[in-house]
Amino acid sequence: MNIRNVDLNLLVYLNVLIDEKSVSKAANKLALTQPAMSNALKRLRDLFDDPLLVRAAGSMTPTAKALALKPEIEALLKMAEEITQPSEQFNPATANVTFRIMANDYLESTLIAPFICKQLAKNPGIDFDVLSPSDVNLQDMEKGTIDLAINRFNGLPRSFHQATVWRDNYCCLTHPHNPFLNDANLDQYLKSEHIWVNRAGWGPEPAVTNKSGKQKLGWVDEALWQLEQTRKIRVFTRHYMIASLLCQSEQLIATLPRRQAKLLTSHTNLVISPVPFQIVPIEVKMIWSPLLHHTPAHQWLRRELLAFANTVIDR
Repeated sequence: MNIRNVDLNLLVYLNVLIDEKSVSKAANKLALTQPAMSNALKRLRDLFDDPLLVRAAGSMTPTAKALALKPEIEALLKMAEEITQPSEQFNPATANVTFRIMANDYLESTLIAPFICKQLAKNPGIDFDVLSPSDVNLQDMEKGTIDLAINRFNGLPRSFHQATVWRDNYCCLTHPHNPFLNDANLDQYLKSEHIWVNRAGWGPEPAVTNKSGKQKLGWVDEALWQLEQTRKIRVFTRHYMIASLLCQSEQLIATLPRRQAKLLTSHTNLVISPVPFQIVPIEVKMIWSPLLHHTPAHQWLRRELLAFANTVIDR
């Protein structure tokens, strides 16, 4: 039997016929005419090769075949009803869910951590699993095992959904006694020693060194390359937060996104100064799998996170 050739409404009719044990009562309950119900019973008998209901002692009695089918039909109809019900609205106050978010430490500290703190008290059943870019690969995102990846991405599969979280300008972070501050121009910047901080995309980051002649350009060095200039890099790192410790050295400069630098100055004696050349602002995006796009919980997460990002001002 090919299921495509079966009118599944017949199962609804059979379920009611067995309950009512009467063609006329079943027709009335289903708002059908009696001839239409009689025709449905005929089709059911042909489908199951069984009379299903037979007249006995003045009423219609279900056959053994009909009685055996009854629980299976009820289970099938219940499943169909559940499948076709509209999705329930997501209520964050009563939900029990864990969101998995990938971000580097720049975004963990400036966006994810304050966002989580805002959610903890009012939504006690929502938990968070924050992963670093090295914990996640493209397949994780495609399968939807990671809810969101937030970072600066150089290239993305077209199948992913995405939204811009914010754009961030660059600035220099230094110790207040760094000689660069005495004459903060491009020449002095190039003469100074620098911390290279870069973490885009996901997966393992390759080792880089300026002494090998194979330095991997980051956002800052791309801008200098346009000026046919290079800077002297003493420390390479993929972690933005370590810059505040390294800048305790009076000879190092970290060129960082402004939101990160402002956070680092809030609990250190470090100072911010302008970058003495033009750098295109960094664009941070969040991306997610099409498998999650219509999930109510995921839609809530995206709305809340983007709304919160708009409150984190770049001053």
